[in-house]
Amino acid sequence: MKLVTAIIKPFKLEEVRQALTDLGLQGLTVTEVKGYGRQKGHTEIYRGAEYAVSFLPKIKVEAVVPTAMTDKAVAAISAAAKTGQIGDGKIFVSPIEHTVRIRTGETDDSAL
Repeated sequence: MKLVTAIIKPFKLEEVRQALTDLGLQGLTVTEVKGYGRQKGHTEIYRGAEYAVSFLPKIKVEAVVPTAMTDKAVAAISAAAKTGQIGDGKIFVSPIEHTVRIRTGETDDSAL
């Protein structure tokens, strides 16, 4: 099993969710986060004053997927989240050693 974590633009969330659902993957955790990378923030004008916004709003999407589905999940997220502009985000893949479904006690692949 692998944990696929994607940091994406907020308006791409529904497209990413649909892409993962189309693959037959269930279960997704979504968190609103802020950060910056190569974008380095931007400046905005509010009530006539200019100020720098260092951290931009992003969405963190996490899904635990079977190892065999990892490449397909990464490809689906990448295709759905891509705009071609700077700040599209990143995808991280981490190993998962053990999973337990609390309600039933199922473990590992059957807990997904």
